[in-house]
Amino acid sequence: MRDIFFLLFLASFFGIAFKRPFLFVLIYAYIDIVSPQRLSYFLLNSIPISAIAFACAFLGWAAIDDKRDSRFSWRQLLMVLLLIWCGYTTSGADFPIEAAHKWGWVWKSLVFAIFLPLTLRTKLRIESLALIMVLCASTIIVTGAIKTIFDGGGYGELNLMVDDNSGLYEGSTISTVAIAIIPLIFWLAKYGTIYKPEWRVRTYAIALAGACILIPIGTVTRTGLLCIIFLGGLILWRSEKRLIYGGGLALLALVSIPFLPASFTERMGTIKNYQGDQSASTRIEVWKWTLDYVKDHPMGGGFDAYRSNSFTYDAVRTEGPESNERKIRERITEKERAYHSAYFEMLGEQGYIGLALWSLIHIISLISTHRIYVLYKKRRDTEHAWISPLALALQQGHLIYLLGAVFIGVAYQPFIFMLLALQIGLSTYLTRRRKEERALPIFPSDTAAKAPA
Repeated sequence: MRDIFFLLFLASFFGIAFKRPFLFVLIYAYIDIVSPQRLSYFLLNSIPISAIAFACAFLGWAAIDDKRDSRFSWRQLLMVLLLIWCGYTTSGADFPIEAAHKWGWVWKSLVFAIFLPLTLRTKLRIESLALIMVLCASTIIVTGAIKTIFDGGGYGELNLMVDDNSGLYEGSTISTVAIAIIPLIFWLAKYGTIYKPEWRVRTYAIALAGACILIPIGTVTRTGLLCIIFLGGLILWRSEKRLIYGGGLALLALVSIPFLPASFTERMGTIKNYQGDQSASTRIEVWKWTLDYVKDHPMGGGFDAYRSNSFTYDAVRTEGPESNERKIRERITEKERAYHSAYFEMLGEQGYIGLALWSLIHIISLISTHRIYVLYKKRRDTEHAWISPLALALQQGHLIYLLGAVFIGVAYQPFIFMLLALQIGLSTYLTRRRKEERALPIFPSDTAAKAPA
């Protein structure tokens, strides 16, 4: 039944899209985020739905869309350069077979992110993409939150619809994304036009935000907890009632502690004593290895270059009661351990050049989005009131991703590249609007004077 449902749903979605070709873009985003072919037992696995959706999206844009509204930004150019560089490092990768496998999805993620802003030429399209991203992520988030409420979850134990620890179905990744989209959820609830702001929309937004906070608890990920704290700081920073909201958040945190699963509180305790946690200690050793590796391989080793790592270190853990604690050292040897950091992932795989290109894309996006926020912050008229809050929501989500990326290998995560594309689309759309506004006559009589007799 699941296969039939997905097949009918996608068939209906594709059928509607032939009348509104931009919907093919949203279909591809849905497929890329939810991966229905991984949820299907056999039907969708045999159909290249992702390739079909992208081909339809590109052909629809090429044949029908007005290209005068499209703009190609510096960030898209940097993505093109990053794409070319990744292709180059793949051709000489340390592990050609593994690198080719990862290249098979990374290039699609980059190409779609380069293409996507060209289609975002109206406010409705920008909102549509933001909505589909939130709703698609929520299919995973709501499922995980319900299981957390009834089962409590556990590290590596919370089943998020599929038994596959990759993409958004990986615990730390979905925890980061869940917290990153909370500002966007509330923007849609307040300024959305597809689902107009009313009590049912606001209620669902609050419930979905609560589900997002439950995901780090259910997955028992330290990265998720750090992202929650960081989001609280970002909200307070922009708030005019910091003391009131800060006190409320602190009280809510204290009240919620007794209700947290024991597995969550125990794992969070390892943040302070990372030396006693093998996962955290191994991560730091991998980062040290990566820094040494790029000294000899400044251009990187291609995708999955971490497979050549090998190191030995001493883990220190504490046993016994506080009055009689004993420190125990354990010799640990590890091999082929992943980077567990987007920054070191880029450095180890793409070298200094790849890391520089990737970093520039994010830095320019943050600066551009902040400029939009400042420029439109005081414009409260109906036509412009939505812009500054959207820029702020995208900026906050982006910053949360960059924090989470310190601890998880999500340098090429498609969802994040869509978030970047959304920022680029907003920037290019507003640039065009400002040019149009400057071209308008100051007085109506100016137009009449220039009109032919």
